[in-house]
Amino acid sequence: MSATDPQRPDAPEAQPQPEQEIPAEALLAEAQARADQHRADFLRAIAELENFRKRSAREIEAARQYGVERLAAELLPVADTLALALESAGSADVATLVEGQQATLRLLQKAFERAGMTQFDPAGQLFDPALHEAMAMRPAAEFPPHTVLQVVQKGWLLNGRLLRPARVIFSAAPEAAPPGG
Repeated sequence: MSATDPQRPDAPEAQPQPEQEIPAEALLAEAQARADQHRADFLRAIAELENFRKRSAREIEAARQYGVERLAAELLPVADTLALALESAGSADVATLVEGQQATLRLLQKAFERAGMTQFDPAGQLFDPALHEAMAMRPAAEFPPHTVLQVVQKGWLLNGRLLRPARVIFSAAPEAAPPGG
């Protein structure tokens, strides 16, 4: 047995011998091919990203231009009804005109509802600066302070988000009478 015999417990570990050595040119060619493939993959990914950016920009612009399309289509019957009302204004009686205006308002409200718009009337509620715009304060002994007494203009929400605050007049504590008066 020799000193390098793997059968011997005190023999040094055997070093595996490469069966065939690959020439450096072949290794270089293989590395170059992998690098070329990675570069092609990288350039393809960049092109795809640029195409995605352009497509997204077009879609955003289309959404900006046509985002109100559904609401616009809902408002067309309202415009038609108003045009008919104006055409018949000279020959219709007051009751018919009022009825036509009420019908037009209902059409408009339905269009707003389908678009996610809701009107709110805060009469009797506590003043909330996040939802209400104060037009005036009025002393009122019969209401707690900061209670909405009068709604000057109703507020609107768009899908739960404030579109326009309600304009209100709210109560203030009544002023005390001057002493001796």
